[in-house]
Amino acid sequence: MPRIIPPSELIINPDGSVFHLHLLPEQLTDRIILVGDPARVDMVASFFETRTFEVSSREFHTIGGTYKGKPIMCLSHGIGPDNIDIVITELDALANVDFKTREVNPVHRQLTMVRIGTSGALQPELSIGTPVIAEKAIGFDGVLNYYAGRNSVADLDFEHDLCDHTGWNPLWAKPYVVDADAELVSRIGGDDMVRGNTISAVGFYGPQGREVRLALANPDLNARIESFEHRGRKITNYEMESAPLQGLGRLMGHKAMTVCSIIANRYNNTANPLYKNSIADLVKTVLERI
Repeated sequence: MPRIIPPSELIINPDGSVFHLHLLPEQLTDRIILVGDPARVDMVASFFETRTFEVSSREFHTIGGTYKGKPIMCLSHGIGPDNIDIVITELDALANVDFKTREVNPVHRQLTMVRIGTSGALQPELSIGTPVIAEKAIGFDGVLNYYAGRNSVADLDFEHDLCDHTGWNPLWAKPYVVDADAELVSRIGGDDMVRGNTISAVGFYGPQGREVRLALANPDLNARIESFEHRGRKITNYEMESAPLQGLGRLMGHKAMTVCSIIANRYNNTANPLYKNSIADLVKTVLERI
C-alpha cells in the first residue's frame, strides 16, 4: 500500500495551497530563482516578459511568469537554514505529492533551483562584487543531519579534515559538505564566476565570528577556517543557506546551487552596503543561463 502522508506531516491550506508558501501545485514551475529578501523578488521579476501570479505569505514572496519564453518563478526564502528546510520541502511536495490523495506521485518531477545571494569573503583575493558559486557548500547549521541518507550525499573526507583542522567544538552541530549539481554549475557558471567552498552559518553574528557585545566561545575559528585547505582548495566565503539547499536538493532528486555576490571581505575588513547593482547584473546572467 502506498504511504498516505498525514495532515500533521504536510499541512495543506483550505484553498489547496501548501502551508507556508501558500502556493498551489498548478503554479509551480520547473525553474526557480531563490532569493533571501522578499523585496528582491520584485527586482528579479522586473526582467520577466510576463507575470502569471503573485503570492505573499510571511517572508515568502513569489512571482511567477516567463523569461524569454521559459516558465519561471522567483521565491524569497528569508534568512537562515531553517527557512530553507521549509521552502525546499514544500516545493518538493508541490512537485511530487498528490495533494488530493496525499500520496507520492509515481513519476518524479525534478526542479532546477538557483539561489542568488550575498556573501562575505574569507580570502583576500576575492574582491567586492565577485560572483562565487558554492560548488561545495559546508553546512554549520545541522539541518541535513536530521535526514536519513545524509552520508550518501556528503563529502565525508572533507568533513573529517575540516573538523580536525579547526578543532571542532563538540557543542556545535556536526558540519556537512554537499556538492552543487555539477551540470548546473557548468551551465550557470561559465568562466566568469569563481568556484568556491562556501560555509552556510547558522547565524549572522557569533556563528560567523562577529563580536559585538558578547564574547565568542572560539574566537580563533575564522582564522582556522581561512587557513584550511582540502585537496588544494580553500574555503572562500560565508553565507547562510547554500548547504541545506544543495543537501536537501540532492536527497530529493533536484538540481540546486547557490551563487553569491561578494559584498564584504572578512579578511580585509572591507564592505560595500551599496551592492544592488552587482546583484542586478548577477540576476540577469542567471536568468539567461538557467
